[in-house]
Amino acid sequence: MDDASVPVAVVGVGADGWDGLPEASRAVLAAAEVVIGGPRQLALLPADVVGERVAWPSPLRPAVPGLMAAHAGRRIAVLASGDPMFHGIGRTLTEVLGAGRLQVLPHPSSVAYACARLGWAVEDTEVVSLVGRPLAALSAVLHDGRRVLALSAGAGTPAEVAGLLRERGFAASRMRVLEQLGSDRERVLEGTADRWSHAPGDPLNVVAVECAADPGALRLGAVPGLPDDAYEHDGQLTKRHIRAATLAALAPAPGELLWDVGGGSGSIAVEWMRAHRSCRAVTVERDPVRAERITRNAAALGVPALRVVTGGAPEALAGLPAPDAVFVGGGLTAPGLLEACWAALRPGGRLVANTVTLESEALLARWYARHGGDLVRLAVAHAVPVGGFTGWRQAMPVTQWSAVKPAGEQKP
Repeated sequence: MDDASVPVAVVGVGADGWDGLPEASRAVLAAAEVVIGGPRQLALLPADVVGERVAWPSPLRPAVPGLMAAHAGRRIAVLASGDPMFHGIGRTLTEVLGAGRLQVLPHPSSVAYACARLGWAVEDTEVVSLVGRPLAALSAVLHDGRRVLALSAGAGTPAEVAGLLRERGFAASRMRVLEQLGSDRERVLEGTADRWSHAPGDPLNVVAVECAADPGALRLGAVPGLPDDAYEHDGQLTKRHIRAATLAALAPAPGELLWDVGGGSGSIAVEWMRAHRSCRAVTVERDPVRAERITRNAAALGVPALRVVTGGAPEALAGLPAPDAVFVGGGLTAPGLLEACWAALRPGGRLVANTVTLESEALLARWYARHGGDLVRLAVAHAVPVGGFTGWRQAMPVTQWSAVKPAGEQKP
């Protein structure tokens, strides 16, 4: 039998188990020769589902191809929590098998249930999965007045969320923990982050947060140009106004990858990733102390997935995936650096380089003459006290070159 002719059924199941499944989902499970799922999900099935029951190993993702191959030609049903295509196993199976091999039978997600119970519009609610993901990812969606649903990793997640809210200046935020949604064992725990004292409850829960910023909390906007105080740094930081202009030239779009070469404090890479949850970045920093600082900044500002490579460029660039954009903020005069970045850049990708030195400025002028683009000088002055009056203090001007790599061009 052709393996590709046998569909793999992906069946969403809720906390109400078998009783909550429609007839179509029950029929698929009853006919399956193999049922794969988590131990909790498998335990929800009645005895008359006679297919071989296989629990997912850990880690799950690397095991999927082998497990599918081991049961090739058999009728396979995979159990998923709620909607398989919403932070579920459906995405992984699609990547491994292709959408054409799957028969997906969704169930209402925990987000749908939670919003129904809370009276929240789903489209106006931020959703962050903490299942197998760092808690720090929640930081990126914390804005005064916003509603957030955190998909819990277990019974201890609500207390961890409360701790993060206190740490990030949202201690007054209202929290509600909704357990066993969709079953007859539903329960809601309520409180605020600053006084959260509930003991760990059911591991199957969703944390609802109504964000309330503390008085004096540092305000982090949704566009590039965060306050300099948002970063831990040693002076090696692309300052706020220059950073905003740099990100505008880099023009992040969903799903794109940035190389941030000479990361310093990581501000360009961090704000690139904050532009959209699917944006990715690799920052390359020679100094190990600064590299560790970049990692801390990324976690504090909600993008813990930022990849930090410790090493000097261009050597440290070898083997990295091809970028959609490159920012060079340091080490411009290193032999071969711009050549390596330009060669690695995808056609249509953007390269942006900043400098304050005459030597690097001369280099950028040569690249501008060769490749075109935009060569600009950015100057920022701040009002400061001058005796009993106020005057301007000029920061060092920044020369910025930006260019788009033409289609078909591979070498500088």
